[in-house]
Order: sequence, then structure tokens, then C-alpha cells
Amino acid sequence: MRQRVSASTRNQALAAISFLYVGVLRRPLPPVSGVVPAGVPRRLPVVLSANDVRQILAHIRDPARLVVSLLYGSGLRILECVSLRVKDVDIERREITVRGGKGNKDRRAPLADSAVADVERVLRASHATWRADGRRGVRVTGIDGALSQKLPNADREWPWFYLFPATRTFVDRSGVARRHHLHETQVQRAVKEAATAARLRKRVTCHAFRHSFATHLLESGADIRTIQELLGHSDVRTTMVYTHVLNRGGLGVRRSCRSTVGRELARMHLRTDARPNSGAQGN
Repeated sequence: MRQRVSASTRNQALAAISFLYVGVLRRPLPPVSGVVPAGVPRRLPVVLSANDVRQILAHIRDPARLVVSLLYGSGLRILECVSLRVKDVDIERREITVRGGKGNKDRRAPLADSAVADVERVLRASHATWRADGRRGVRVTGIDGALSQKLPNADREWPWFYLFPATRTFVDRSGVARRHHLHETQVQRAVKEAATAARLRKRVTCHAFRHSFATHLLESGADIRTIQELLGHSDVRTTMVYTHVLNRGGLGVRRSCRSTVGRELARMHLRTDARPNSGAQGN
């Protein structure tokens, strides 16, 4: 290719051509001289310091602020976070259940003690929205197929409501009013604006908080297999990139992941109301 394109763009074009021949035309891809898959350079992830995260949180408002604290405090991907349902947050056990993550796998993530008060506050606001939606006949999205047959009323029940509901509703093709979850682009935009306001020189994305979660745990001595499980990586080699960030091997001492990052969040002056007596899970 004479055009200057990235290795991933080149490979994407080659894959499209291959699919055209093999998948559509049912013909083998003819050999093309000099055209081979390009090697994609392995880049180290951007990792934020605790002070960087603190600066971001100081320049951002809810609901994006709580989303960011969960991305960093629980190691979630942005779409995993904004699509959380009420039933997925177990405050009493300090756990978040990520359902249908990358690779359509479920996993459990830690909920930092210092984020609990903020989660409870958001749950109260979401509950008010759910009650208003109930009076208007608005239902949540994402419950279809076999699940809708098994649980026909789930899209109207509180446990299935979104932790971060969208501010607006819409009418689907069948004429039913629906509410989706907060769109990830709203959080991405808020993070970008906060990073600019904080004058950070790093390229800050939502995924950088997940990278920072993993790196800070590794710095504290958590072992690589524990981090692999928390991140939901199917291959430990994907997780090993964080050892290169620290320029060290993969051996470490297992520690409490919840308290490690939780201490960092506490230092960032998140709300730290008294520990609840019961799980405010809303179910």
C-alpha cells in the first residue's frame, strides 16, 4: 500500500477483501505480491497517577463523576459501567457483577468502600426516575429474546432498572416508551473536558482509568492472576502488559484489591458517609 496508513487499518482492509472472496464470492483469495498482514506495534497503555485521577474528579460532575470512580475503583470498561443494572450492585458484599462483558462473560468486580455513599445516592435518584417511569408506562431497554419470554415484566421492575439511566426516553418500533442507559459518549466527553480543565498532558480516555486500576494494584503487590480475573481477561498474556508498564516481572504477593484502590479513592475525597447497616441494593 502506497498510502500511509496504520497497521491496524491495513489489516482491516485486508480482512475485508478476504471476507469478500471467501465469505461472499466463495472463492479463494488470489495471491497478491507484497501484501501481507502488517505487524501491529504493541503500545503501552496510558496510566494515570493517583493525583491525575484526583484532578479529573475535581473537574467533573455526576453522573459522569461516579462512572469515573467506578472505572478506576472497580476496573470496569466504560460500556460495562454505564449499562449496570440495580441488581448488579451488591453494597452489602461490596461487589459489582458485570454481566455479558467482553467475550460475553460474567465476572465480579470489587466495590470500593469509599464509593458506597455515592452509589447509594445515585440509587436513590434512579429509584425516583423508575417510579416516575412506572406511572408513565416507560420500560427499560435490553430485555428481549428468551429473557423477555422468561421474565415478561422485567423491563418494568426495579432490580432491572439502570443504575445510570438516560435522561431522555424514546418510543420503540412497537410504540412502547423506553429508557436506555446513559450513553458512553457523554462520559467520554466529560472526561475529555475535565482532563483539559485539569491541564493534564496525558491522553486521557475512559479506558485509562481501567489501566490505572490494574497498574496500581500491581504496584501494591497483587498477583497477576488476581488482576486477570478482576479485569476479565481470558488470556493472562493480555494482563501481562501491565508488568511492562512497571518494568517488572509478573510475580507478586496477593493482597486485598478492594482496599488497595479503595484507599486511593478515599484520598481523592469521594463522599465517605457512614457504612450502611443493610444492603441498599434496591431489590
